[in-house]
Amino acid sequence: MPLLTDSHLHAREVMNVVNRQLATRPTSEPVAQSWARCVNEFNLDPSRFSPPPVLTDYELSQRREAASDLIACARLEMTTLYQQLADPELAVALVDAGGVIVHQVSSMPFAEAVSADGFRVGAMWSEREAGTNGMGTCLAERECIAVCQHEHFYPRYTSLPCSAAPIFDDRGEIAGVLDVTSRSKLLQQHSLVLVGMSRQMIENRLLDARYRHANMIHFHSRPEFVGTLHGGKLAVADDSTVLAANRSALFQLGFRSLSELRGRRIEEAFNASLEDMIARSIRGSFHPITVYSANASNRFFLVAQTPQNSSAGCSTRFAVSAPVARSRTPEKRPAPPRLDEIAHLEFGDPLMASQIQLAARVVQRKIPIVLRGQTGTGKEVFAQALHSISPHASGPFVPVNCASLPENLIESELFGYRAGAFTGAQREGRRGKIVQANGGTLFLDEIGDMPLALQARLLRVIEEHEVTPLGAETTVKVDFQLVSASHRNLLELVHSGQFREDLYYRLKGVELTLPPLRERVDKLALIHHLLASETEDDPPELTPEAQHALLTYAWPGNIRQLRHVLQMAIALCDGQLIRSEDLPAEITQRLPEIEAPAASRAAAEVPLHQADDADLSALNALQLNERETVLALLDEHRWNVSNVAKALAISRNTLYRKMRRLQIRLSHDSAVLDDGA
Repeated sequence: MPLLTDSHLHAREVMNVVNRQLATRPTSEPVAQSWARCVNEFNLDPSRFSPPPVLTDYELSQRREAASDLIACARLEMTTLYQQLADPELAVALVDAGGVIVHQVSSMPFAEAVSADGFRVGAMWSEREAGTNGMGTCLAERECIAVCQHEHFYPRYTSLPCSAAPIFDDRGEIAGVLDVTSRSKLLQQHSLVLVGMSRQMIENRLLDARYRHANMIHFHSRPEFVGTLHGGKLAVADDSTVLAANRSALFQLGFRSLSELRGRRIEEAFNASLEDMIARSIRGSFHPITVYSANASNRFFLVAQTPQNSSAGCSTRFAVSAPVARSRTPEKRPAPPRLDEIAHLEFGDPLMASQIQLAARVVQRKIPIVLRGQTGTGKEVFAQALHSISPHASGPFVPVNCASLPENLIESELFGYRAGAFTGAQREGRRGKIVQANGGTLFLDEIGDMPLALQARLLRVIEEHEVTPLGAETTVKVDFQLVSASHRNLLELVHSGQFREDLYYRLKGVELTLPPLRERVDKLALIHHLLASETEDDPPELTPEAQHALLTYAWPGNIRQLRHVLQMAIALCDGQLIRSEDLPAEITQRLPEIEAPAASRAAAEVPLHQADDADLSALNALQLNERETVLALLDEHRWNVSNVAKALAISRNTLYRKMRRLQIRLSHDSAVLDDGA
């Protein structure tokens, strides 16, 4: 009897479940129901794979036009989600209500690899066309769902686990599905949670877009959640009738569907009129005010806002009951970030520019940011620049280096203490760094070195927006932009048990990577900028020899080392010309002992990956992001290609091909190093 292949075994498993016969693996009820639909309703056969049909360009353009507001509201969230997951072997996809992929964010190599299986923009991924899968089954079940490898209907897709969440529109109907499909078995442990959070943000943005001319009421039973992802949101007409609501609002007010609430007056939900809520919100500078439910004793905290384009008559109507607020204007959305204010961070490097663009957008929404980069790449300077364009720019910038503080002092430094809390405490007590950062930005440098015991307290501060000083019984409310930084791989620390997983995902709203100086293509412009910043008058020029030495040096200390070298050269140079003699010997002379294996391995490996300007400029933003991810893994594994391939769960040949596509070059030394590891 011939041996059955994995495909035949999988097809047999599907049919056993459909026919209610003995199955070899446990199958969830939604997946079992989906398999039954595929066989009994759609007449699909798991042993006969047929790729999903793809729309013509005209048909796709029609679909995208019909879903234009959904796509517009989802673009940023999809890019942010892709950055959060930080895996080049995945795609974030958006399908419309009919199951057609209308937008996709992924690396080019992954997109090319899965397009052969029909995973591409324009393909139809309903259950009828593609069998059981994240997108199609989510549309059928109307619930968040994770489809593991073996749970797909067709054996062809068992290597692609996926997590999907339905996006509901203002009428309570499914507008589309947000999906993450990858090759990683580990990704599903947290990707479904992140997909669900991104889905909620898209729904809120869709509500804002479709009801931009309505009054918006943000509320929650806890004041710190007002205006957040978990807050309720109502769109209310000028005549006080409810037009739309998000699902959190329906849940908190006790309604099962929007049809039960739509058309009712706002006074049927709260014990206050629309005019009163808006007037009180204006008087309170748009901090949450207290109201109660209309027919019960439930207390809510609420902020009411007029439309951004309110007419003068509308504004006057609400000002009658709030005369003290006539000089105020309704709260406006944050102004677009002025990138010219942080232009000093890059001078033409495409990767650095893409990270700045992303950071400038997410900081406007107060999303936590993690900066990752080698020592000296300018993480604190980057954080200060983000603070300058954030909604908290008028507040303080408070940096804390978690690696430089003794472990027994970190707790009191971060959280503060009341008078007499411990022996040696200041008589009047002390405010901690977290309280000092209230209304501003808290920058936690080298967050990976924070002791585990304090990570739990920090997590509580982030979740509750309040801090309890040592020895105190009362809490202090805080509101700040959180920026963390580390030269270490936090996800590896999570897997090794050195860093809390729940804190990691709270800190990592989005992760940005600052490239090492040796990889930046704007080194010359950066050098001229630093020379100008270190001199009051005309900055000195560089001789061709000095310029060549600075551009070809590996810079293990990155920008910090470059700044110190230029400061010394300015002090030593004679007149307005910096010569090679004014530079340190290690920069102008390549001494054998520096390049020998007995010296620092990092210094020896610095030149291993080089790409010229033309090569890097040919890469798009996603490829640049993937390139940086691969380079970071190579650095962490000391350029041992075998270990990196194992970490990515791919073969060495696949990794070599990926590196060639991303313009990561290996020298002869690196190949010897890999083979001998």
